[in-house]
Amino acid sequence: MTTPYPARLDGRLEEPVNRLLWLVKWVLLLPHFLCLAGLWIAMTVLTFVAGFSILFTERYPRDIFDFNVGVIRWTWRVSFYGMSAFGTDRYPPFSLHSDPDYPADFHVEYPARLSRGLVLVKWWLLAIPQYFVVSVLVGGWGSNSAGVITILALLGAVVVALTGSYPAQLFDALMGLNRWCYRVLTYAALMRDEYPPFRFEGGGSDPGTPPTQGELPLAA
Repeated sequence: MTTPYPARLDGRLEEPVNRLLWLVKWVLLLPHFLCLAGLWIAMTVLTFVAGFSILFTERYPRDIFDFNVGVIRWTWRVSFYGMSAFGTDRYPPFSLHSDPDYPADFHVEYPARLSRGLVLVKWWLLAIPQYFVVSVLVGGWGSNSAGVITILALLGAVVVALTGSYPAQLFDALMGLNRWCYRVLTYAALMRDEYPPFRFEGGGSDPGTPPTQGELPLAA
């Protein structure tokens, strides 16, 4: 039996999805993009602070941890609404906190201790193989082409526009690909020492989400 990764990404497809709203979602999300730009700058700085804390104390400061998880959670909800899934027409909240009522959520288990040695190498050296995978999934490494996730999400949007229905298997595949990327992000942000598995796990509910908590995890 495989051990669930301690970063959990969940998403619940909400149908019916509007046939044409996906064409303008990127415009509707502009306020979120502006907020996230500032939040990601803050998260980058705080991750360096957390790195020094881990180096000397083996601990990720809890307030910084919760803030950084919240930034990633906010990013995932915006992505789920927009170009990474088009999984809901409900506008994402302007919030770092978990909202079980919203169909997309993200959670990372807080580590009791983290390795002093790994903090020096995992985010740039050990994660390199994963970065190559993520670059294919989201686009990058100097390429101007769209990643696999964006292409598949647009394909799903086109199918919805033509048929009014989102292919369930395509949605499950998109969730698995997004899940892979966010696990790598969790590792690169120094939040966990467990190496992200080279393992595809599709479906809306993360394998690590406790079933007693419903379809979505509780707040970090």
